[in-house]
Amino acid sequence: MCLFKFICAITTRALFLIVSLTSVWRVTSVKKDPNYWLLTILFLPLLVETIITLKRRKGKDSTWFSPAIFLFLISIIPSIWILELNYQQDKINQQCKKLNSWENLRNVITLNNTLGNLTSQDYLKNLNQALTTVCPNEWILALHQILLILLIVGKWLLPLGGGVTRDELSQLLLIFVGTAADILEFTSETLSDVKEKSPRMVYIILAVWTWSMLQFPLHLAVVNSKPDSDGEQGAQEGSFLSTYSADIWSIVEALFVQDGPFLVIRLTVMIYLKVYHQMLWFFAFKNFLVVILNLYRLIVICQDSRSRAGRGSAVPCV
Repeated sequence: MCLFKFICAITTRALFLIVSLTSVWRVTSVKKDPNYWLLTILFLPLLVETIITLKRRKGKDSTWFSPAIFLFLISIIPSIWILELNYQQDKINQQCKKLNSWENLRNVITLNNTLGNLTSQDYLKNLNQALTTVCPNEWILALHQILLILLIVGKWLLPLGGGVTRDELSQLLLIFVGTAADILEFTSETLSDVKEKSPRMVYIILAVWTWSMLQFPLHLAVVNSKPDSDGEQGAQEGSFLSTYSADIWSIVEALFVQDGPFLVIRLTVMIYLKVYHQMLWFFAFKNFLVVILNLYRLIVICQDSRSRAGRGSAVPCV
């Protein structure tokens, strides 16, 4: 079992490094500047964390925070920023290959009919040439998708830390799936709405996207949550924040990390930039509904806390 955990810990971090390295390679290819390989310096903290975790924690993740996921985000987010900004600023129409069909994908991965006669150096050169023919927006979308999928799969593969149960992990992964889908839609749709109208909004959207990604290393939405079977007496123990820590963190995430900022950006796009379409209206209303429901949830928690305090519990709503 220890060997299995060790393999999972190594495999997950290796995938993190491979994807980050791919993003740096793409940046150097697009910018045509080898100095961008210096972005690989951001990999060093993840390598150090890998050594420390394997040596001291036997590969196990921490209870409420995942250093590996946080350092993975640090290593890849700057590259995605550079690619997004370069794509928004580059208005040159060039011939490129889309990945919207199996035929196009097969054309990209087909390197040469005489592949068997190629040396390893020629093979890498042809592979590089084939990958660079893919459209910039297809590359960026693929990196966004791979990043979000790897965050979910990586958290699943990482060995559980002390105090984290499998039930809590399954809840966390389900939360991650919904969160990832909303974030992907926000970046892809909203950036396409504003890129021609307001270049400054691109920076704001990327900043909000980066801020929303920081919720993935945190596990507070499920850790230390108390099951209903513990009874009323168990729920009354401790302070308000300790009793409802998981619920409070979920509300904070919705209001200040994801749905709240997303709602502000979408309203700004509609009011300030006068961009209106069906999907923008739908997702803006979805964000508004989530914000309202979380405020309602907060009121319900406070009322429940006061009712318990009125029956003699020491759980004040502060």
